[in-house]
Amino acid sequence: MDGQEIDKGNLSYPRQKIWPKVTVVIVNWNGERFLERCLSAVLTQTVAPLETIVLDNASSDKSLDIVRDFPSVRLLAQDKNLGFARGNNLAIKSASENTEWIALLNPDAFPEPDWLEALTDAVRMHPEYKFFGSRLMNANQPSMIDGTGDINHISGLLWRDGHENEANASMFKTKEIFSPCGAAALYSKEAFVEANGFDEDYFCYVEDVDLGFRLRLLGYRCLYVPESVVYHIGSATTGDGSDFSIYQGHRNLVWTYFKNMPGAFFWLFLPLHILLNFFSIIWFGLRGKFSVILRSKVDAFRGIPCMWNKRRAIQKKRKASLKDIWRALDKSILPRFTKIRNRFS
Repeated sequence: MDGQEIDKGNLSYPRQKIWPKVTVVIVNWNGERFLERCLSAVLTQTVAPLETIVLDNASSDKSLDIVRDFPSVRLLAQDKNLGFARGNNLAIKSASENTEWIALLNPDAFPEPDWLEALTDAVRMHPEYKFFGSRLMNANQPSMIDGTGDINHISGLLWRDGHENEANASMFKTKEIFSPCGAAALYSKEAFVEANGFDEDYFCYVEDVDLGFRLRLLGYRCLYVPESVVYHIGSATTGDGSDFSIYQGHRNLVWTYFKNMPGAFFWLFLPLHILLNFFSIIWFGLRGKFSVILRSKVDAFRGIPCMWNKRRAIQKKRKASLKDIWRALDKSILPRFTKIRNRFS
C-alpha cells in the first residue's frame, strides 16, 4: 500500500475501505509454508473484512506461531484434526453476529489486493446471487488457470473448469457457474446456514460441490467473478494425487450424487453414475491405486443408507425446479474423464 509498512495487529488502514459484513475464514492444517503469505495478503486487501478467523486443525508444524504473529487474526486452535468441513462450520458458527457474508480462503491461496473488493462489488451489482467464485490461478505457473468454478456432470463426475489451461478471453467473463471452489469463495451466511453448512461426514474434498448443489436445490445461484483473483497451490498439505485425496474425493463424489440429484434425474442418470464409478476403479487400478479406489467405493456404498436419510431432508426442502437444475448441470456427451483426478487436487 504505497510502500507503507503493514501493521499485523491492525486490519484497518486510512486508505482501506471497510466492508463490515464479511468474515474471512481460513481452515489450516500444517500450512506453515504458506500461512504468512496468505495472511499478509488478507491484511493488504483494499476492502478490509470485519474479522479474519484461522481455525487450526492441530497442526504439528509452526502454524500456530505464525498466526500469533498476526494479533488481529482470531485463532481457533483445535486439539485434533476436524477436517475442512467441520472446521469451517465451527469457524463460521463463531463468527461475529454482524457477519452477513463468509469468505473462505485456503492457507495455500494468495489473493490479489482487490480480491475482496471485487467480490463485494459483485454482491452489490448482482443481488440475485447468493454465492460467488473467484478466478483461481496456478501459484506455481501464474499464466495457467487453476479453476474458474466447479462443473457437475449429470453422471456425477466433477471437475474444475479451466484447470491446467492457459488463460484465455473466456475466463475473464462474468458468468453463472454451478458452484465455487472452496479454496476461495464467498457465501451468504444466511444461505449457508439454511443449507446446514458443510456436510461433516465428508471431512474434506467435494464438500464445496455438495454445499453448492444443496444451495442450488434451495433456489440459490452462483456467479463467477473473474476480477477476484487468487493464486492457488492446491493439495499443498494433503498431496496432489495422494491416496488420501483419491479416497476422500471419490467416496464423497458418490455421496454427493445420492444426496442431491433430484427427482427423476436420480434414476435416469444412475446407470451413468454406476458406469463412472466402474471407470474410476479401472482408471486408478491401471495406475497402481486399485486398493485405495476400491476401498473408497466400498466405503461410499456402506454410507449410502446414511446419505439416503439426508437425501430425504434435502429433497423435501427443494425449491428449485427440475428445469433449473437441468440448466445448471453439465450434459456433454463425452464428459472429461481425463479430469477424474484433477478435481481433487
